[in-house]
Amino acid sequence: MKVLYCNLLVFVITLMGCFLINDAHIDPTHGFVEVMPNFEYQKPYDTPLDQRYSYQNGTHRFWVYADDKPHYLGSNTQPRTEIRIFPDYTSGIWQFEGLAFVPNGTSGATIVQIHGAAHGNTTILLRIYNGDMRYYSTPVIDTGLYDKWFKVNLIHDVDGGKVTVFIDNQERFKIHDQGPGMLYFKFGVYGAPTNISYYMESRWKAVKIYKIC
Repeated sequence: MKVLYCNLLVFVITLMGCFLINDAHIDPTHGFVEVMPNFEYQKPYDTPLDQRYSYQNGTHRFWVYADDKPHYLGSNTQPRTEIRIFPDYTSGIWQFEGLAFVPNGTSGATIVQIHGAAHGNTTILLRIYNGDMRYYSTPVIDTGLYDKWFKVNLIHDVDGGKVTVFIDNQERFKIHDQGPGMLYFKFGVYGAPTNISYYMESRWKAVKIYKIC
């Protein structure tokens, strides 16, 4: 009985330790070096940029409507106002970091993504549904994100085939990627295929790109 009790105690302590490690606040950028990005703006093709995007006091503001046109004539994708980040990457470990804000009412909107993959068009989409962040449509990564600033770190280990999501310096999600490809980060607002609000908005500031040399 004493041996069983000790083994159970060790198991409980180990389990608690795992939760503490997962819940710890860390700096996801430790060991990375910053890369200076270049931006390309994408918006409904028939709408001037300043009617769907603004930049003031260090804050990018993106908004779009469900009945907006796609970003180029002939595209069958959903409406978006996004920044596509250069450089592209095909190997190594890369990281996106930024502070995000999503106003109450925006739902079914991708706010950050890694575009490109061996299988499909994207490696990961982080969407907001009713204030919760999801990996595509499911599972839930974090909750209660409306009307407040929160920090997003998205790390892609291409060679290891893993993507890790940190919210406010806490690891929230890890998954296998979709295979290598010509890859790049995007942020802003991009409507999901279904179940979207008519008006969608996100705001971003302090956006940075990192890699491990």
